[in-house]
Amino acid sequence: MAKEKTVYVCSDCGGTSPKWLGKCPSCNAWNTLIESVAESAAPTKNRFASLAKTAEVTTLGDIDAVDMARTPTGHEELDRVLGGGMVEGGVVLIGGDPGIGKSTLLLQALDSLQRSGQKTLYVTGEESGAQVALRSRRLGLDNSQVKVLAEIQLERILATLDATQPDIAVIDSIQTVYSDQLTSAPGSVAQVRECAAHLTRAAKASGVCIVLVGHVTKEGALAGPRVLEHMVDTVLYFEGDTHSSFRLVRAIKNRFGAVNEIGVFAMTEKGLKGVSNPSAIFLSQHAEPVPGSCVMVTLEGTRPMLVEIQALVDSGGPSPRRLSVGLDKDRLAMLLAVLHRHAGIACMDQDVFVNAVGGVRISEPAADLAVLLAITSSLRGKPLPKGFIAFGEVGLAGEVRPAPRGQERLKEAAKLGFSVAIVPKANAPKKPIEGLTIHAVERVEQAMEVVRSLA
Repeated sequence: MAKEKTVYVCSDCGGTSPKWLGKCPSCNAWNTLIESVAESAAPTKNRFASLAKTAEVTTLGDIDAVDMARTPTGHEELDRVLGGGMVEGGVVLIGGDPGIGKSTLLLQALDSLQRSGQKTLYVTGEESGAQVALRSRRLGLDNSQVKVLAEIQLERILATLDATQPDIAVIDSIQTVYSDQLTSAPGSVAQVRECAAHLTRAAKASGVCIVLVGHVTKEGALAGPRVLEHMVDTVLYFEGDTHSSFRLVRAIKNRFGAVNEIGVFAMTEKGLKGVSNPSAIFLSQHAEPVPGSCVMVTLEGTRPMLVEIQALVDSGGPSPRRLSVGLDKDRLAMLLAVLHRHAGIACMDQDVFVNAVGGVRISEPAADLAVLLAITSSLRGKPLPKGFIAFGEVGLAGEVRPAPRGQERLKEAAKLGFSVAIVPKANAPKKPIEGLTIHAVERVEQAMEVVRSLA
């Protein structure tokens, strides 16, 4: 029997090579070529014929376009991340670590949609129908009418979608689905790419909203070719530690809504429940103000959230440490230099540790001012006033730059009972905000003087 011909496929771009190479010849990525079985050279029928459709050239002004109608899932936090709900013909890809709650959340969402009158279908390739039924009972979804199909063959799944015509279908997971047209194993680059392409085309042609569950690699990225993320309309990532009860769902890509939007969930015995006030997670419960703690308002998508920044300054040795969790390490070193040069506060012989409470990651520079104030508070051993917040970007020249959407940040802080704020001068509101005393500053040294006067 003749030996099967092998080919090496890039997991990032899908390019092929007849032999293994350290670097992909198509996209120049390193160590991405994976061995797979080459397809037969002469298929009887082109398997991509169903994907190609003829269309005429038209001008944008002549195309009738209306806003997409959205179907709420019954879970406010999930709707926020999706941009308002499910979209007809949309394809959503959701990925996350094993056991983090992907299947649980989608089963809860399908049950809510089905009870609101939508036709739903749950296609499971990793579990049997009995296992899905047991999980639904554990979640308290008694007598759920969600239709379940335990199948991994693409052609049968497409035939079922065509026969049942559901409004929303979940494929759990795309890595288990395979097509008869290919000889490679389920989960391979070719199978994942082709199955996703056919399911996407089916969604666009029939109007069914399809949700694909994706596995992740050990680095946390979605497994399979990177082209998978380009094919779908929305990409969601589940974040959070499996040992913690809180989960974040973040939108990385969304053709129908804002990106970097997050939904916050709490894992309970009855499944995932939305957290309406996520700021409470990221604030420590101190009875009295403590040194080294400063609260800031950060933006996650369109949502302002209050996060506590904690700093600990301790006497170090000949080579002091600079460590930050949830914030950029290089930015911390830069801010310490600005603090020394422009405010005259030196930490050259001190260990400096900075942490964003609750495991949240802050990537925006609006945290700069809060970090500097927390470091100064810890160094001097004096707590900041009760009900104090600060935000603003700090430049290398010592200036305090404005943060985007400062009014929304201040209103959120006032709503949660904060009374004193130090903000960039450009973010100072024209009308006073009830219950909030605002100190607008232009430079770092001015911010330090205001804090001394408040203390």
